[in-house]
Amino acid sequence: MTVDLERRVFAITRPAPKLMTYYVLFSLAAGPLFFIPLIPLYFRYHTLKYEFDQEGIVMSWGILFRRQITLTYARIQDIHLTSNIIERWLGLGRVQIQTASASADAEMTIEGLHQFEMVRDYLYTRMRGVKHDGGLKPAAPQTDDVAAALHEVAGELRAIRQVIEPLLK
Repeated sequence: MTVDLERRVFAITRPAPKLMTYYVLFSLAAGPLFFIPLIPLYFRYHTLKYEFDQEGIVMSWGILFRRQITLTYARIQDIHLTSNIIERWLGLGRVQIQTASASADAEMTIEGLHQFEMVRDYLYTRMRGVKHDGGLKPAAPQTDDVAAALHEVAGELRAIRQVIEPLLK
């Protein structure tokens, strides 16, 4: 994982402005009562904040009833990218993050992102435990160490086979 990718993901703190356009179009589907869903969506858009750090993700929104979801990278089980036809037209996507909770729904949905694939890639590397050390690539296992371990395993298997073969005769 490069430091540049991490820096770009950490810079995401708010949804893209086109998310408000999506909310308006979504509300217009309600017909003459479009303002009823638009009011809470307007406040959601203007209070929605994301915070990515070394430990996990924090997402918060709300005015009267403030909600905050905090997920550590270690709790992430699965990541899905979704976008409907309007979101694709606007160049937006949602990153749905699932944990091992009892709920079948996503624990957190990061919406209104242009860089949703980049965020997904970053989250996959973090959930799999990839660490970085200030810009250097993670150390690859030494070929000699791997060869020595395989040689040791082969020797143990030979010894097990020698013990089992006389018993099978």
